Amino acid sequence: MHYVSAEGLTKSYGVKPLFENITFHISEGDKIALVARNGSGKSTLLKILAGKDVPDSGKLWVHKDVTVALFEQEPKFEEHLSVLDNIFHYKHPVAEALREYEGIMEQADKDPVKLGEALAKLDELGAWDFEAKVKQILGKLNIHNLDQRVDTLSGGQRKRVALAQTLIDIGFEHKHVLLIMDEPTNHLDVAMVEWLEHYLNQEKVTLLMVTHDRYFLDAVCDVIWEIDGSEMFTYKGDYETYLEKKAARIENMQANIDKAKNTYRKELEWMRKQPKARSTKAQSRIDSFYEVEKQAKKRIEDNQLELEMKMNRLGGKVVEMKKVYKSYGDKVIMKGFDYTFKKGERTGIIGKNGAGKSTFLQILQQQELQDSGKVNIGDTVVFGNFSQQGLEIKEDMRVIEYVKNIAESFPLAKGGTLSAAQFLELFLFPPEQQHTYLSKLSGGEKKRLQLLTVLFRNPNFLILDEPTNDLDLPTLAVLENFLDNYQGCLLIVSHDRYFMDRLVDHMFVFEGDGLIRDFPGNYTQYRIWQKEQERKEAEERKLQAVDTEQLSATVLEAATQKPKEKKKLSYKEQREFEQLEKDIPALEKEKSELAERMSSNIPYEELEQINKRMIEITNALEEKEMRWLELSEWV
Repeated sequence: MHYVSAEGLTKSYGVKPLFENITFHISEGDKIALVARNGSGKSTLLKILAGKDVPDSGKLWVHKDVTVALFEQEPKFEEHLSVLDNIFHYKHPVAEALREYEGIMEQADKDPVKLGEALAKLDELGAWDFEAKVKQILGKLNIHNLDQRVDTLSGGQRKRVALAQTLIDIGFEHKHVLLIMDEPTNHLDVAMVEWLEHYLNQEKVTLLMVTHDRYFLDAVCDVIWEIDGSEMFTYKGDYETYLEKKAARIENMQANIDKAKNTYRKELEWMRKQPKARSTKAQSRIDSFYEVEKQAKKRIEDNQLELEMKMNRLGGKVVEMKKVYKSYGDKVIMKGFDYTFKKGERTGIIGKNGAGKSTFLQILQQQELQDSGKVNIGDTVVFGNFSQQGLEIKEDMRVIEYVKNIAESFPLAKGGTLSAAQFLELFLFPPEQQHTYLSKLSGGEKKRLQLLTVLFRNPNFLILDEPTNDLDLPTLAVLENFLDNYQGCLLIVSHDRYFMDRLVDHMFVFEGDGLIRDFPGNYTQYRIWQKEQERKEAEERKLQAVDTEQLSATVLEAATQKPKEKKKLSYKEQREFEQLEKDIPALEKEKSELAERMSSNIPYEELEQINKRMIEITNALEEKEMRWLELSEWV
């Protein structure tokens, strides 16, 4: 069943087309990710599909039985109302049915017919799971103060409330639902993102979303749409497959452009020789000439940044933090933290929202003072700080003027310089956009310009606080290529697992109450270790529970003096037990070999494959060991 069909959709702002003559279908069960540069019309297309905007031309058809739910980047609320009132912002059918049932139950003289109808309605709506499901969604998104007014919430809290509202709405919508999500993982911590992955995979939902989180994209979607140069391209498969197929498409397109250029030169010569009065016979060739000219003058914008910066020299002493303490009242941020940063170090920072990560960065740069302890910064250290505060604009000016106010040029390692205009081009600001006023830039474009201006100052200690929020995937690829070659110290706070895996060597894990763990590995390795710890703790709790049960059973048996009949394993269970005793050591051996392989210097792609296999082994071991414990009680 086609939920949505679009034919020849076109949308422009001014003379610039966002997309032109695009055609597509969304069928039941599709899970699609939409990829494009900021300013290419991703959010506009989502709003058109949700009925909140209209195309300039083309046809859009939405099936009459389909409900379209849109989760936007900037959610709209009834600001004076509470969180709870906004979540149930209309007469929710399940809530109404529950209220009707409770009203009948409170009556002394219950009408059996009305009660039967109310119960049938609750069954039809699946209302008995309603409360449990709502509690799960609110709990996982860390939404607890339901009476708080929405106008007092932070930006992150507003996004989470909007997400909860959307998930609750679609969770009890028994019609066909198309869920459209614009950057759903922004302002979610890693645990929330992992839960949302699981939730969307469990729910029978048709999905179209924009996301910069590549692990999230791979876990949830199996089709990628790309808007590029006002056209739309479709790729089936994961993000890696998309990159491979896009590279092949660009290579093929470049070959066609080169061929068109050769034809264009020949046809141009013919056109110049022709008299002004054209024959009808020649008109078709003239028309073809203009088509060839259009193809020959196409530009492929697929900049991949390869930039070796001439970094300010970093001396032997970088930053030393000795016995650093910091608290706000009862909230402890750092408790005797000790660390010495070395040249070229690449560190990630993770932890729950509010654990003190941003405060740590401010103390490191001495923008805020510690309660006690010392922070010694080397004389040659030049910090570059990409903060969550956004672009600092004192007055409106053009993009190129803003960058030139920082410096006229950027020094390169192999000699020479890049002008401000050339540097802007590398960060996907083409010449025509460089004369745009700052006030006219989109949120994502402002983020990109903020990042560019931090790097243009040529720092040797780069601090990135949530750099991936509001950046599109092409810009992230540019940034990652730049950071791959960066020779200075790098400190990253991010919930983007792919970004962290690619760039960091070790991590500071903020565990709360001032405890900061230094973990020797990237994010995926940390999650494997963490799950292994959780598995061991669960196993210990189970063993303790088994010991307690056995003790109780022994006491009871002694008291009643009844012999306990021992259960025997069936033939099938005995074979299963014997197989488990072979499988578990084999998996543990493979796990050990992979862990040893991970510690060696291997390519990033191979590390990613090993990480995936490690997660599979850890999950398999957990299941098999629990089953072995269960069967071993009867052997």
